[in-house]
Amino acid sequence: MRNDVSSSQADTAPARQRPQRMGELATLPVFFDLKGKRVAMAGGSDGAAWKAELLAASGASVDLYCPADDLGEEMRTVLALDFPDGEIRHHDRPWALDVFAAASLAVADCESETEAQAFFCAARAAGVPVNVIDKPAFCQFRFGTIVNRSPVVVGISTDGAAPILGQAIRRRIETLLPATLTGWAKMAARVRAEVMNRLAPGPSRRAFWERFSDDAFTRRAPDEAAELEARAFVRDLANRPQAGGRVTLVGAGPGDAELLTLKAVRALQAADVILFDDLVSDDILELARREAKRMLVGKRGGRESCRQEDINAMMAQFARAGKHVVRLKSGDVSVFGRSGEEIADLRAQGIPVAIVPGITAASAMAGAFGVSLTHRDRAQAVRFVTAHSQKGDLPDDMDWRALADDNATTIFYMGGRMARRIAEQLVAHGLPPETPVAVAAALTRPDEIRVVGPLATLGDIVARVGIDRPILIGVGRVFADVEPAALLGYEPERLDPSRQTSRLQAKAV
Repeated sequence: MRNDVSSSQADTAPARQRPQRMGELATLPVFFDLKGKRVAMAGGSDGAAWKAELLAASGASVDLYCPADDLGEEMRTVLALDFPDGEIRHHDRPWALDVFAAASLAVADCESETEAQAFFCAARAAGVPVNVIDKPAFCQFRFGTIVNRSPVVVGISTDGAAPILGQAIRRRIETLLPATLTGWAKMAARVRAEVMNRLAPGPSRRAFWERFSDDAFTRRAPDEAAELEARAFVRDLANRPQAGGRVTLVGAGPGDAELLTLKAVRALQAADVILFDDLVSDDILELARREAKRMLVGKRGGRESCRQEDINAMMAQFARAGKHVVRLKSGDVSVFGRSGEEIADLRAQGIPVAIVPGITAASAMAGAFGVSLTHRDRAQAVRFVTAHSQKGDLPDDMDWRALADDNATTIFYMGGRMARRIAEQLVAHGLPPETPVAVAAALTRPDEIRVVGPLATLGDIVARVGIDRPILIGVGRVFADVEPAALLGYEPERLDPSRQTSRLQAKAV
């Protein structure tokens, strides 16, 4: 691949796992406009009261048919409420066949199966979609659980199988959607006409809405200045469509998709193009926007790889075309990811670039082994060290005397091929041979391996684990109390007993 990457070359770059087609849906989620429409309702229970309030809040005119003596306290409270667009009109009588005329929906709370079936059949005969509360067999539609940031509304359905699960999901989503989202959504309605009139469908419109969405999740409630800024961006995009081009460097973490930050997920779902490393898992790529172009640009030792200058050229090319480019790197982008070169190159060309941090492998290692990297009694410092230079060897300028510090925790990245030499150098510069070491391969992935042992056996441990997967090496007394029974995936041959301590045997279950 040449430095001047052409569009045809970019189009033929490797891609991995295109998004799957839509899977089976238990029900079709739809949002029904009820403003000014009539709903026929029967029943005065608390469950009916909640449905009546929900319908009236959606702008419906609810005709409630229920004898006054059967109205519950909650329903009486709801009947006294005022709604901006909807209303609830009480009719002191039971429902009958005439109540379905001109109704858009029919809802009832029926005590018996017989009454539920009668209401269901009458509504169907009148051609009105019907829901009998808590009786799935007599429901043509379901209400689900709602997260209200109107005009943003999120509906959650478990198809009637687990309402409590639906409520738990709602609570999770509630924490993700700031209350200020209501104000941003209302502002979106105000600027929408200008966006539609001035920006052509495609990249320019999407660039505006993606920037707008970022602001909605990262800024406070919108004010007049925010709206003026949004309208100015519309004008800028109308005059220069490429103005929306930008690059976001995103840390994908050690591999487990659940360890992504919320900001990383938002960036993936806003991307036009994703340039991803070889170590990024398919589960993470599945979280990306379905229409995004995905291109593998991984660099792995001993394998054919994209050159860094080619990656830089591709990012710049797509950004100059007005695309939002996500450069997706394993771990954290700012830890041994060559992001400094990419940032400098993009800024030199005047291309906006942002960074979304990720969980670095050292943090994942601490979690996997159940240790603190800065245990106050064993380590007064923690250091991240690369064991891989541009020449593919140990860096020439490593200060081994400083690294052989018994009061620090040292994490060696990309150290698999250099493990034996790392151990030799550390011991030669004063670190005791029995110093605990931890070796992890494929952290947080299904084939993860974790092993502990003494420093003197580090080369043998790594040789048995194998170097065909990304390996992380931790050195320090913080790994002294790791329980072998908690380790996974590795059953080494017995190492030379003369080079071990009984407590720090390299073994695993």
